[in-house]
Amino acid sequence: MSGPTDEPRPDVDQDGERDFQRRRLRGFGTHLLVYFAVMVLLVPLNVLTTPEYPWFLFPMVGWGAPLAIHAAFAMGLFGRSGQ
Repeated sequence: MSGPTDEPRPDVDQDGERDFQRRRLRGFGTHLLVYFAVMVLLVPLNVLTTPEYPWFLFPMVGWGAPLAIHAAFAMGLFGRSGQ
């Protein structure tokens, strides 16, 4: 069974779509890089200051969940608005 997204759409500019996908992946890459950079700072900071209480897990999970949603968007699991 084919859906409406399986058919080629002449009204969609292919170059514009590729640019959109490139920007989407670049944005996710930047988000991921910043996430890891901050976690690389927070984990040692936590271990050095309060090793008995792993508070770094709160920002790791709290930021990781939206990062996972951003990953799904970057992979194209969410369509563009109007599609």
